[in-house]
Amino acid sequence: MAECDHNCSGCSQDCASRVPEPVVPTEDTNIKKIIGVLSGKGGVGKSMVSALLAIELARKGYSVGIMDADITGPSIPKMFGMHGQLFGDEKGIFPAESPLGVKVVSINMMLENEDDAVLWRGPILGGIIKQFYTEVHWGELDYLLIDMPPGTSDIAISVIQQIPVDQFVMVTTPSKLVSMVVGKAINMAKQVNKPVAGLVENMAYVKCDQCGHEINIYKNDETKASAEKYGLDVCARLPMDPELANEADEGQIESYNGDLLKDLIEKLK
Repeated sequence: MAECDHNCSGCSQDCASRVPEPVVPTEDTNIKKIIGVLSGKGGVGKSMVSALLAIELARKGYSVGIMDADITGPSIPKMFGMHGQLFGDEKGIFPAESPLGVKVVSINMMLENEDDAVLWRGPILGGIIKQFYTEVHWGELDYLLIDMPPGTSDIAISVIQQIPVDQFVMVTTPSKLVSMVVGKAINMAKQVNKPVAGLVENMAYVKCDQCGHEINIYKNDETKASAEKYGLDVCARLPMDPELANEADEGQIESYNGDLLKDLIEKLK
């Protein structure tokens, strides 16, 4: 393969540095900021952070939407207790809306059964993600949060290429393995010249329900080292909280009273 000269005209390669074709949302959509919640590693809590961030922003008076871009493993509707299918008109799709006013679009609300498997290849998945931006009546939003799929493969690249993301939030855990993989996602963001607002460390500790003491479950916390390596701030440390887990499982995540992401929100203003 020839060395890339960053001149995309006449080039057939579908790489992360390709200049994206402009995409246009519906006429009634006006989004001020688009934030991608990314990790590079599955199972670290991207969806949980996306949901909590949306809730805390909504409580502060911002209008917020969540695009569930994890097509093969969607979980946002379950957390918000959203069931049933979405509706649309000849111009686009209407998102579901939570009691707090958070707008949500997810493939799980377009399937006949919520547990149906999505057995689609990359180009189709990329097309669906593009439609979530161009064919949804998002309306007036201060923030659109994109719950990104894990990894740095073609689906994540489709989001970056097709949607004008303003910033990324990186989700990690204290694990050395996770920190290494998250580093790949940080480098991907740098390659496409997208700023990273900071790191959110999920599953950082367990709090004793008797005395409130914080118990670290990893021998070494790698998040601080990763932040220093990439010149980022650790904007939040989220505990392993049974109350939060139960409310997410029961579709009642908006009932959670934690104010865990206030420093991150300041970074996103």
